[in-house]
Amino acid sequence: MNAAQTVAVQTQNITALRSENDALRCRLGDTEQQLQTLKRQLDWFKRQLFGERSEKRLLIDPAIQADLLAGLGTAVARPAVAEEKQQISYERRKPRADGTVNDHGLRFDATVPVETIHLGPAAALFDVPEDQQSLISEKISYRLAQRPGSYVILRYVRSVIKRLDTDELISAPAPANVLDKSIADVSFLAGMLVDKFTYHLPLYRQHQRLQQSGIELSRSTLTNLAGRAIDLLTPVYTAQFEHIRESRVIAMDETPIKAGRKKKGKLRQAYFWPIYGEADEIAFSYSSSRASRQVREVLGDGFTGTLISDGYEAYANYARHRPMMTHAQCWAHTRRYFEKAKDAEPGAAAEALEIIGRLYQNEQSIRDKELAAAEKLNYRTQHSEPLVAAFWRWCEAQCQRHDLLPSNPLSKALKYARARVNELQVFLSDPEVPIDTNHLERALRPIPMGRKSWLFCWTELGARQVGIIQSLLVTCKLHGINPYTYLVDVLQRIDRHPASQVLELTPRLWKERFADNPLRSDLDTGDVIKQN
Repeated sequence: MNAAQTVAVQTQNITALRSENDALRCRLGDTEQQLQTLKRQLDWFKRQLFGERSEKRLLIDPAIQADLLAGLGTAVARPAVAEEKQQISYERRKPRADGTVNDHGLRFDATVPVETIHLGPAAALFDVPEDQQSLISEKISYRLAQRPGSYVILRYVRSVIKRLDTDELISAPAPANVLDKSIADVSFLAGMLVDKFTYHLPLYRQHQRLQQSGIELSRSTLTNLAGRAIDLLTPVYTAQFEHIRESRVIAMDETPIKAGRKKKGKLRQAYFWPIYGEADEIAFSYSSSRASRQVREVLGDGFTGTLISDGYEAYANYARHRPMMTHAQCWAHTRRYFEKAKDAEPGAAAEALEIIGRLYQNEQSIRDKELAAAEKLNYRTQHSEPLVAAFWRWCEAQCQRHDLLPSNPLSKALKYARARVNELQVFLSDPEVPIDTNHLERALRPIPMGRKSWLFCWTELGARQVGIIQSLLVTCKLHGINPYTYLVDVLQRIDRHPASQVLELTPRLWKERFADNPLRSDLDTGDVIKQN
């Protein structure tokens, strides 16, 4: 091999090595990109498990804050943090005058039963004659005790009288019951429904508790009793649902549930579509689909108010065909996109989260000051509107970056926000429109919480009944009503109440009309004689 051939071979080898090196560099770049993606996913899962969930955020570095708020023209002063440790002093509270607080700090109201136990004399007095003892006072201490959930059997005794002149036998009629020919008292029905749907205790566990209490009752009987009781409440739910649809501002969302058998070993995927009205009422409408048409079926074609929702396209489709209504969207859902971008773009994401956090601080100030509608609107115009304008300017500046790839989570966050500019600004012009749908998401939590206990519904009818009873129980919670007291009263009252006035039995109006003197169970009337 001559020198020319040797040079040619070496040149070929060098070219091959360079090509191989370029290929390895590309593979290394792809591997690094995959590694960064997996790292972001891992950090996201860690935040879901261990991170903060509040939509409010503490203020970030003043340097970042200054860059973010540069367009506002005015700086917001922050109080200086003292370096030295604070001296905290504690002062023992004075005992309450009502006597419900004892020396051990146990608090209870007059409705809590108190059983008294008299203790014998001290051992030091055993050898002291009684004539040498004089009672001066008593020392009282309290302990909180508990009994397992207990059941009571009501034994009704009716005298049978014989008329001597006619030999006719006469007795009082059997007491009326909520459910005809039923063994269940209204107190049991109300307790069963509250245990299952408020405290998420499935019927099979209630059945076990009944057995342990010495009562033999089949699980099918419990299911039948629950269904019949909810059927009685259906007109009340319907009235509340229609009243919510008349609200000017409605919040709407959807949450999944398994209901009905699709095939052997497989359940159908269904959904609740909760709507939250301006009178703090909620209704869970059941549907077997998540399609856009369900929004129309829930709200109807005549809705002309303001609908606030998340970014699901079904709500936007509904609004596009109804120019008379206003569609507002949730800032909390927008914030979550920037939260997901923290790993890829920590600095930029922090700027977005900072300004959104200031919007939430303004909303908290409005609640703290209990501002009326006009004052609330003026406060938002003065404090929140400049922040929103600065946020959109910041978004436009970020979109001009040449290093921001479409796959970057920050790009997705910016795209989500910029596609909803008008919808995210509705709260600035309407004081009754909240900044987010968090109030609705808090109210619908009993559905996913209950789902963790009872997992699914065997039938679609059962799912609809879940929506009916949860609509009433959650509304009771929103209005500070004891759900047990409400159910005991309404279950007895509904068959004698005029059908045209059934709206009065919804929790909101029931609290005004009947809460001061509700109907009670025979168990609570005071006529019961305890038997051993």
